[in-house]
Formats: sequence, structure tokens, C-alpha cells
Amino acid sequence: MGKRPLGKSKEATQMQSYHHNRSRRRLSSTTIVQRSRLILPCFSSSPLSLFVVLAAAVPFPIYFSGLLSSFSGRNNKAASTMRVNSNIDSTNISCTTFNVLAPIYKRVDQQNQSIRESHFRALWFTRNQKILDLLLNQRSSVISLQEVWVGNEELVNMYHDRLASAGYTTFQLARTNARGDGLLTAIHKDYFKLVNYRELLFNDFGDRVAQLLHVKSIVPFPLNENQDVQQEVLIVNTHLLFPHDSSLSLARLHQVYKILEYLEAYQKENKLTHMPIILCGDWNGSKRGHVYKFLRSQGFISSYDVAHQYTDSDAHRWVSHRNHRGNICGVDFIWLCNPTSSNSRKPLRTSWVEAVFSIIKYQVQKASIAEDKAFAFLGENNHSDSLTYSGFCQALQKVNLTGMPHGLSFQETKELWDRADVDGNGVFDYEELKKMWNMTVMVQSENCKGSMMESKKEEGEDKEEEEAIGLKVKKAVLFPEEAEKGMWPENYNLSDHACLTVQFSPVKVLCS
Repeated sequence: MGKRPLGKSKEATQMQSYHHNRSRRRLSSTTIVQRSRLILPCFSSSPLSLFVVLAAAVPFPIYFSGLLSSFSGRNNKAASTMRVNSNIDSTNISCTTFNVLAPIYKRVDQQNQSIRESHFRALWFTRNQKILDLLLNQRSSVISLQEVWVGNEELVNMYHDRLASAGYTTFQLARTNARGDGLLTAIHKDYFKLVNYRELLFNDFGDRVAQLLHVKSIVPFPLNENQDVQQEVLIVNTHLLFPHDSSLSLARLHQVYKILEYLEAYQKENKLTHMPIILCGDWNGSKRGHVYKFLRSQGFISSYDVAHQYTDSDAHRWVSHRNHRGNICGVDFIWLCNPTSSNSRKPLRTSWVEAVFSIIKYQVQKASIAEDKAFAFLGENNHSDSLTYSGFCQALQKVNLTGMPHGLSFQETKELWDRADVDGNGVFDYEELKKMWNMTVMVQSENCKGSMMESKKEEGEDKEEEEAIGLKVKKAVLFPEEAEKGMWPENYNLSDHACLTVQFSPVKVLCS
């Protein structure tokens, strides 16, 4: 498909399912929405990205059924059913993200890794029915799934039909180059009106994609005594590249940068201001990683960590994935960024440059090199205490940031150099290196408190502030519950990921 400029949408398209082989019966019951697709440039071009907006209002409780290997039958609820949300008012929303492990990737024989669940219909059919049981018991406002086996018509129809019968409108997007799996996002049509839907193809290493929805709540929220508003929220569903080695750190940062850049462009293009953003998905990286720190520098908070009052350094407190190497870690996040003052967030490009320099710093530390010996490691000889532009370019290649298809472009390399050579004398010296490595990460306040209507203007500041609606994290849970304690139950077989659900409530905020 050719490249389509921002803001250009196709004619209204029947969208409860994008599967091309649906029967006439299914097509006759679909919901009409607008759809457009963006094919994003590869990393050597200016990155773009994806994004989705969601809105408020889900009055129903969320349940987590103990769907372990002992679960039998679609209507059989395990005794360990845990009620997560109770007494939810009509303005609350809930969001679930879950990597459901595509049958084409699920290994069923450890002695023969080529044998996958996709070869056995009874296995994948039963497991995915149980996944749907779990999702429908939770009854979240928004469901974001990754690794849905979109290449199998029967499985796709199973998800669309059961979700549709429960009141959801579904949107699916396959990864590029016929990888077989993809994304599925479902919104409950009783609570949200779709404003816009877009598909974003990263066109990159790993064939990653993302979905974006712009939705508006059906139930209004009282902004003040004279005005009720339908809340709008931007929400993303994506699945980042797995970091098979440290050389892919940059590729993963590129993917996130594209998302955030497009979010900015979309809001500007549609004249959208002061609305919360939710990013859902499998981020394939923990709280120790560069992606996590990059998103935090842009004011995003990890909803699960806020709900449990964990800090950025509490990376060991919970897990959400056991990977193919047998390691467990927390990689599934629902990120929230609330409306804020225009001058309280670091410019996106500044955060990007800092994130790249943090990769360089990590590679130096990984090599057990002291900071004051960094130039000896990065430079052309063991006696370097500074770098010229030529030496800087060689250093970037030494730490796997250039010289590969998913590396830095010439323009990005030149931008890094311009930022590194602070005094403009054509040399990157130790003092400038320290400034780049010691840059503080500015993060937004971890949550909205109360109504946040107190005006706290800095001395001499006379900017007019206006009211907006943000979101406050109320509760967040992982299923299976052992994942909340940093453990992985051996009898859990729904997926190699835990299911994360977060409940939000609307809150008034002040923005300038």
C-alpha cells in the first residue's frame, strides 16, 4: 500500500472485523468506522508512529477467574475467582492488555522445538476459548491483545464473534510481511464512540505495527457546574521488538520514538489539546531498560507501579512474562500520560538524544570501563581524552549504534554530535561527556491527587490555566496473581504472559 499523508482517511469502512474472508452474515452486522493506514518510514528516515484515543465510562466490575491448567469448561469459574473492582461508577474506565501467545510460536515439545501448538487444533482452540473466558469475565472497557493468530480464519472468527456478542467492536491488524500474528483491540460500544482509527506500519526490522483509536465517552463527566463533557483519551496498542541482543536497543527506541512523534503530530493536526494518553502492549523490556526510561522522561507513568506505590527501581517486585529462555521479568505495561502544562515536559527530541547517550553509557559500563577511561575505550587509541567528529562516528559503530540496517542514520549521527559538542569547538571532551551522561531525567508527577484544582503558579508566572480531564489510577492487577509477587506458576498455561488490567477514574486537572 502506498504512503498516505497524515489526516487522510479512507471512505467509511465496515470495521467490526478487518478479516477479508468474513461471511455475508458477519459483514451485515458490522459497525461502520473510518480507517486509514500509515506506512511509516524505515529508521533512516524521520520516525513517525502510532496512537489511540479512548474515552471514559465502564460501570461493571472486573473479575479474574483462576484459569490455570485445572480450568475445565467455558462456564466453569475457578474457586480462586478474585473480584478486583467493585462499586464502579459510570465514569470509570478499565483497560486490559494481554499477549495471548500465538499458536505458531507456542512450543509443545521441548525436545523438538519445531513442533508448535498450531499443528494441533484441539490444543489452540481450547486454550484460546479459555483466554476469551478470562477476558469476558473481566469485562474491561478496552481490551488490547498482542500475538493474535490473525493468519487463522477460525481463530479470528472465534475472537470476533465472542467479543461482538459481549458488546465489543473489534479492530485487528496483522504484522507486515505475513508474519502470521498481529494485534487486536476491542472497545465496548455501549461506553465509547469511535472518533478515529488508524493503522501504523513501522516498516522496520521486526515487521512491527501498532493500532490507534481516538474515542469519546458516551457518559459525560462534569467538568464544572455549568459544563458536562465527553472525555477523550488517546490509546495505543503495540508490541515492540524482542531484544535478542544489545544491538537492538536502538531499534526498540526508534519504535517508541515513532509512536510519540506521531502522537504529537496527530494532536497538532486535529487541534487536540489536554487529553490523557494510554499506551498498552507488550514492550518486551523491563523497568531497567532504555524504553522504560525514555517513556518516563516523557511524563508517562506505569499504571501498575503507581497502583502499588512502587518506584522506578522496584523492577523485581512483579513479573508478567516468562520468555523462551526461561527468564521471568515484567514487560507488559499500561502507560498513562495526563494533560499537563506545556512547559513541564522535556522536548521529545531532547529525550531521544539523552536515551541514545544512555545506550553508549550502558555499553561502556558493560565493558567494565571506568567513566574517566571512556574515551580510551571509545577512541582510536588508548590515550584519547577527547573525540573529533570522525572519532565520534567510529565510537558509535563500536557500540553497535551505526553500521547496521537498524542503526543511526547520518542525520541522527550529526544531531548527536551537535548535542555532544556543547561549546562547538569541533571536539567532544571529557567535561562534555559528563554533562551528557549526567543529564537528569525529568518525570511528571506520579499521579493526579484529588481534583488537582489548586493553582500553584510559580513566582512571576501569569499564564492563564484551564481545566481539563485527566485519569487517575485506581487499581491494577496481574493474572495469574503469583506474578504480582514476582513468581511464575508452573501450572499456568494460558500464555507465556500475564494479563494486566488497570482501572482508571476521571479527575480534573489544570493545564496551561
